[in-house]
Amino acid sequence: MEPFSDPFLEPGVLVRHPVHDDWGLGQVQSVAGRKVTVNFEHAGKQVIDAAVVRLEFVGDDPRG
Repeated sequence: MEPFSDPFLEPGVLVRHPVHDDWGLGQVQSVAGRKVTVNFEHAGKQVIDAAVVRLEFVGDDPRG
C-alpha cells in the first residue's frame, strides 16, 4: 500500500464523516501519517484512518 498523503488535511480544517453524519461537524486536531484525530460535535475525539475513510471537507473542497 502506498503511503497516504493529503496535504489539505491539517489541524483546523472542518470536516464531516461520510458515514456517521450524526457525529456532526468535526475539526481536525492532528494528523500523524494516515491517522487523523478529529473532534466531532456529537462524538468527541475520533481517530480516523484517512486511507480507509475519505473525510468530507465542509465548504469548498480544496482538492477540487
